[in-house]
Amino acid sequence: MLHRLQELEEELAHVESQLGDPQVMSDRARFVEVSRRHSQLAEIVEVGSAWRSALDDAAAAREMAESSNGDELIEVREMESVAVSNAEILEEKFRVLLLPRDPNDDRNVIVEIRGAEGGQEANLWARDLFEMYRAYVNVKGWDIEVLGSHLSDMGGYSDVAFLVKGDAVWRHLKHEGGPHRVQRVPITESQGRVHTSSATVTVLPEADEVEVDIDPNDLDIDTYRSSGPGGQSVNTTDSAVRVTHVPTGLVVSMQDEKSQLQNKAKALRVLRARLLKLRQDEQASDQAAQKRDQVKGGGRADKIRTYNFKESRVTDHRIGLTLYKLERVLAGELDEVVEQLMIHERQQQLEVGDGKV
Repeated sequence: MLHRLQELEEELAHVESQLGDPQVMSDRARFVEVSRRHSQLAEIVEVGSAWRSALDDAAAAREMAESSNGDELIEVREMESVAVSNAEILEEKFRVLLLPRDPNDDRNVIVEIRGAEGGQEANLWARDLFEMYRAYVNVKGWDIEVLGSHLSDMGGYSDVAFLVKGDAVWRHLKHEGGPHRVQRVPITESQGRVHTSSATVTVLPEADEVEVDIDPNDLDIDTYRSSGPGGQSVNTTDSAVRVTHVPTGLVVSMQDEKSQLQNKAKALRVLRARLLKLRQDEQASDQAAQKRDQVKGGGRADKIRTYNFKESRVTDHRIGLTLYKLERVLAGELDEVVEQLMIHERQQQLEVGDGKV
């Protein structure tokens, strides 16, 4: 791996020279790409250099031990032990950083939540999931922007979309995609029976305009009046926008803003994210399988996670993790679940990793 470290150091030096190249600086898409690569390499090289220094320290301590005795030998052996321990820790961290990176790691994310099975209870659960993620965003110090939503009759969301900006948001949120099942007594239940409902969460990487160029001729844009629960009009102008991407059939509707232009701009942001994800899936020969795997049928049997109110239990079925702290999770304390999912992903990568960054 020391040879790999040297290669990365040489690449970092080359990338740094590119950042000062006027041709690269004048090409926004290229400059963004080079900047992202520089950020990736700088972190890896920093850890790798520290690992190499720890190895050198251990070697130097072993050499000193050969000519030491008594108390001095004891001290040198302690120095060697500390250096070896540091080297082992840094080597493992370096090895993890060498794993193939997710191309979306440095991107912001767009999250879409939809009520699935369970009628109004599913929409209320979609609202609770949105509040959970909003609380988590606050805990992490990220920024959130609601892009659009459609309220249901009882105050839930039939769907809501929001943008999350911050450091490593994709890395932390990408595993949230999929059906989330809830087991509780709905407010509509008069006999106190527990019902099972679900909402789907889709996590998309935000796309830059330069990455996804949408041909206006490929768009079918409809305008209409915004509506609230029960279908009543909440706006006297045709400010709501429905954008259909004809080649793919993707449809995005926005109505939260009073301006038609603002709703259109938000709809296009979501559309770009969906198109980027679609393109990435196709490049991976999945034919959008990852997004379909996230949403599946939205059915209760397809759940990735179950929230049981009676037992105050949260279970992530993918990694067999169960926590009895439902209220805290819904209040935004998601890190214990998220970090275990990231560890599981790294373990799987280490089993098949090829050492390429």
